[in-house]
Amino acid sequence: MSALLDQLHRQSDEFIGLRRDIHHHPELAFDEHRTSALVAEKLQAWGYEVERGLGGTGVVGRLVRGNGQRRLGLRADMDALPIDEATGLDYASRNAGVMHACGHDGHTAMLLAAARHLAEQGRYSGTLNLIFQPAEEGGGGAVRMMDDGLFDKYPCDAIFAMHNMPGVPQGRLVLREGPTMASSDYATVTLTGVGGHGAMPHRAADPVVAAASIVMALQTVVSRNIDPLQMAVVTVGALHAGKANNVIPQQATLEISIRALDRDVRATLERRVKALIAAQAESFGVTARVDWRPGYAVLVNTPEETAFAREVALELVGADRVTLQGPALPGSEDFAFMLERLPGSYLFIGNGDGDSAGACMVHNPGYDFNDDNVAIGSAYWALLTERFLAA
Repeated sequence: MSALLDQLHRQSDEFIGLRRDIHHHPELAFDEHRTSALVAEKLQAWGYEVERGLGGTGVVGRLVRGNGQRRLGLRADMDALPIDEATGLDYASRNAGVMHACGHDGHTAMLLAAARHLAEQGRYSGTLNLIFQPAEEGGGGAVRMMDDGLFDKYPCDAIFAMHNMPGVPQGRLVLREGPTMASSDYATVTLTGVGGHGAMPHRAADPVVAAASIVMALQTVVSRNIDPLQMAVVTVGALHAGKANNVIPQQATLEISIRALDRDVRATLERRVKALIAAQAESFGVTARVDWRPGYAVLVNTPEETAFAREVALELVGADRVTLQGPALPGSEDFAFMLERLPGSYLFIGNGDGDSAGACMVHNPGYDFNDDNVAIGSAYWALLTERFLAA
């Protein structure tokens, strides 16, 4: 399949330029107005039926060929992160405090490059739905698009998405069947006691001591309530209380992140975290209010679609550049919600390893998407489309 890869490599300069333009003009969740307009204009120029504004700033392009009955969905994300860029690149962000630090600019460019190739030369019979999603970074843009009727208007028999992965050799395709990315839930705990003078703690109910005990006790949820063969994370990322060393404050707050790779484990974590906090707070004579905020679901790749995605990867780049069953990741991804509605698979493309620039981790001010992946990623989408919607 080197002919397809070679062809898209020769055409990649235009889309590398487009990727850098998007990188230069990053936009946060649900504010991707310039990006979505660019995407829509390109798709319309290539002959796609386009709908704008789905889920706020989402875009869907549909291209029907032949009389095939199968329907395929491919998804790319468009939003940036609230980070000050520190790459020093000539196309670095021009928007202070906003940066494409996760490679969504590259994901959009890869899918657009495939879109043009498929419009001009694609050999398939069926319906191709290209989904450009807003607000993946914590905004739940996938849910917003589905609430706006995404799969009612654009039904799909399967859906696929791809994310770059620093630390993996550039262009290597990594697939995984089953639970692949973790759920993410968040809790704000407000402990209320009785404030007082630091020299007379017996006349107060100290929420700081309670908070410290809760932080330590929470470590036992994973070590003693979860099967050791299951993945779970409980992280207290912030503890705020008081302003002076001789004052016992009335309140303390904790911010907690909770992650799991199994739906039952996720439920157990919620139950045990809440119960432990309540019991600990009562033992110190303070009250606890837990604001539990469900985040993204566990991302589960379905077996048949992942097997198909593997076959496409092997055909495109060969066995020496494919990982057939990569490790699960503790990060989260709202494509998980689409996979709760439809069968499909989420794969990774290596951004670079070792000392290469592409090895810089995502969500880092020094990160940049590896432009060499534009050709490989777009060729993968083109081949997967032609194989799934075989004429």
